[in-house]
Amino acid sequence: MATEDIKNIRSALTTSLPDADPEETAEWIESFDGLLDSAGTKRAEFIIRSLLQRASAHSVAVPFVTTTDYVNTIPVDQEPEFPGDEEIERTYRKWLRWNAAIMVHRAQRSDIGVGGHISTYAGAATLYEVGMNHFFRGKDHPSGGDQVFFQGHASPGMYARAFLEGRLTEEQMNGFRQEKSAAPNGLSSYPHPRMMPDFWEFPTVSMGIGPTNAIYQASMNRYLENRGLKEPSDQQVWAFLGDGEMDEPESRGALQLAANEGLDNLNFVINCNMQRLDGPVRGNGKIMQELEAFFRGAGWNVIKVVWGREWDALLDKDDDGALVEIMNTTPDGDYQTFKAESGGFVRDHFFGRSPQTKAMVADMSDEEIWQLKRGGHDYRKVYAAYKAATEFTGKPTVILAATVKGYGLGPHFEGRNATHQMKKLTLEDLKNFRDHLRMPFSDEDLENDLYNPPYYHPGPDDPTIRYMLERRKALGGNLPERRERGHDLKLPEDKAYDVAKRGSGKQQAATTMAFVRLLKDLMRDKEFGKRVVPIIPDEARTFGMDSFFPTSKIYNPLGQNYISVDRDLMLAYKESPQGQIFHVGINEAGAVSAFTAAGTSYATHGEPLVPVYVFYSMFGFQRTGDFIWAAADQLARGFLIGATAGITTLAGEGTQHMDGHSPVLASTNPAVRTFDPAYGYEIAHIVKRGLEEMYGPDSEDPDKIYYLTVYNEPIVQPAEPEDVDVEGIVKGIHRIKEAEIDGPRVQLLGSGVSVPWALDAQRILAEDWNVSADVWSVTSWTELRRDGLAAEREAFLDPDAEARVPFVTQRLAGATGPVIATTDYRSDLPDGIRQFIPNEFATLGGNEFGFADTRAAARRYFHIDSHSMVVRALELLARRGEVDAGAPAQAIEKYRLHDVRAGRSGNAGGES
Repeated sequence: MATEDIKNIRSALTTSLPDADPEETAEWIESFDGLLDSAGTKRAEFIIRSLLQRASAHSVAVPFVTTTDYVNTIPVDQEPEFPGDEEIERTYRKWLRWNAAIMVHRAQRSDIGVGGHISTYAGAATLYEVGMNHFFRGKDHPSGGDQVFFQGHASPGMYARAFLEGRLTEEQMNGFRQEKSAAPNGLSSYPHPRMMPDFWEFPTVSMGIGPTNAIYQASMNRYLENRGLKEPSDQQVWAFLGDGEMDEPESRGALQLAANEGLDNLNFVINCNMQRLDGPVRGNGKIMQELEAFFRGAGWNVIKVVWGREWDALLDKDDDGALVEIMNTTPDGDYQTFKAESGGFVRDHFFGRSPQTKAMVADMSDEEIWQLKRGGHDYRKVYAAYKAATEFTGKPTVILAATVKGYGLGPHFEGRNATHQMKKLTLEDLKNFRDHLRMPFSDEDLENDLYNPPYYHPGPDDPTIRYMLERRKALGGNLPERRERGHDLKLPEDKAYDVAKRGSGKQQAATTMAFVRLLKDLMRDKEFGKRVVPIIPDEARTFGMDSFFPTSKIYNPLGQNYISVDRDLMLAYKESPQGQIFHVGINEAGAVSAFTAAGTSYATHGEPLVPVYVFYSMFGFQRTGDFIWAAADQLARGFLIGATAGITTLAGEGTQHMDGHSPVLASTNPAVRTFDPAYGYEIAHIVKRGLEEMYGPDSEDPDKIYYLTVYNEPIVQPAEPEDVDVEGIVKGIHRIKEAEIDGPRVQLLGSGVSVPWALDAQRILAEDWNVSADVWSVTSWTELRRDGLAAEREAFLDPDAEARVPFVTQRLAGATGPVIATTDYRSDLPDGIRQFIPNEFATLGGNEFGFADTRAAARRYFHIDSHSMVVRALELLARRGEVDAGAPAQAIEKYRLHDVRAGRSGNAGGES
């Protein structure tokens, strides 16, 4: 970037205007300087703000300054006293940085070679340690503790601290990234609660997910308080992020929510080391300035921590602004290079850019220039920023802290482009690192075994370790730590499911509406209902959930301070601080983040919530699958409802709305149980089983997410049969209608919206071809497949035991004839159970892109409709010699199978 493009920000305020009276201007500036000298920066700030306010009131153009000079936001005279013993804290910070690096280095020994990241924590140690010693509160704090989203690549530092605290052993440190082979002493590579459920609380290493999740965590904290489910507290949410990570759209995409809700319980700490994994973040620009503008424009409080205390005297002497001018105009690529060079290089290429700045450092040695630190490595500067952030009210705060990646690791690591990928230290690196940290190891200690240099721990009785433990005790205990705490959730009575089991009588209702009716009944339960958190994007009316608005209301911490345009309607839009509905707008990533915060509230707050996220199915696992994976990692519990599901049910919407694959995608998440119910009574049993599994006192594996696909195609919902097969419904398959005639036999399998086609095919086969068919509703292809694979694995690993028969094999054991399966999804879905079907098996599915057309035409095009099932059944029977060999061709002609206009499976209409 050319110098003129990043010119001095201060002068840029006036360069476009002529100075009609320079002498008067000088007098004003002299007067302000006098005020600054006599009254300090706080008084000067108030006067400037007052003048700006006065100018604006008189229509004097006042520019909105989104970026300030490249200096610390907090003036020296406003820095608070540092309350700790800086020397003691610096001492064990050295031990932490050593142990973190050695843990990763040991994991690179030749027989292991599992990798790790050394440089991130080396550069961010001060940012974490100031918080751990003075701000981050543990679970035993009266507030309930803070929620800290640790940066994923900095995990070695958290392990190193836990080692000094006595929470981890040396054997566990040596088990880094060897979760199975070193079990039970293995440590996960990054913050993974599912892998270490007593240690990590929030998964963050999938870039961009941490920032969004942190915002919605802070929002959910206020939601709990506003709804009276939790006592108000001053809990803080801290999210540690990288400046490169801020390139992710997700990192910035929800900033407006935090500002709009005034989440002053939220603090972002962005480690501005100016480096991505491969090179500089903004080599030609200034990432800190860019982020300052972005966050300030989004309504956040911004605090920059650019320079350490060693710069204070130089800046104080900068009367003409020459030093700040160079700070402002130097691009990040140069700043990175400076820290990879030497003090002499900095003297020539930074201070040497003007006579004034060159003279400033004339009396300083090259070593003294080299020791001019970035602000993120200075305890006092970081402490001042954290204190200001926690005391600021009305807005969320972002702290932009300048650091050096690989700080202290030596010239091979510090500030180098490749530092993120570098996993191990040479003997020279080890010795330099030891000397830099003044660790008490001899050359022989390091030379003895290059890949097993010693950890350092002075013992639990060492005064320094006692100080560390006392600081954590005063702040409420260990961090990171995850606890499953809180009271049991009283589940709804059976009567809450009655309406769903009753059917729709003579009226038609889509399964989306059947689910919404059930949800409304569950929310009416006196004890359980208040724990339900309905989460919706901007589609409540599509899903028929606008009926919730008047009673449950939409959560808004500011209430509804306007006159609603539809206030006279029965289903008027209604916002309230006590609202129960989490309405996220057009923001699926935010919705899953809200789902995660609610679905893990049983652990973070000891207050169980039941999130129910209802969305267009196409925009679930396809658009936000990574967020759902993180939710599973965080051990979230709740219901995902993929509404308007299927590749043909949404009729006119077209390719990007047609979901022919979400159950296939969902099947790749081991924590997700996927169901495709056809009827309301199936939904009732699945939801009941889900609540029992996720929240019941006797559950063996509660950390599950239930995904239900529901449709907007209205049908007559049958009442629950008296002999209903509940086990079959919740395990994946049950027979809903046996054959009514004798003849060649087939089995017809459908799921969700395709079950009526199977029933129609049963009728056609009987009436037109004298073929007998049983019809089965497959409520979960994926659960049947998982059960079958599990049975195979059990037999494989224990060949002497009697092999368990998969559930689907058991259910179809007495069923005769070929099996024909159809769905409104890709044929991959039913094909997943092929190896467990004891009969000849054929699958039909929509294996192309969806398109806009009528339901019947789309189903005929994909050949998944009732007539296609009939023809496929006849083909299989003809091959067996059980029907005339010409029957399939006759049927194709009779039903005009190649003509999309001849399809008649399905109906029109249905908004939900």
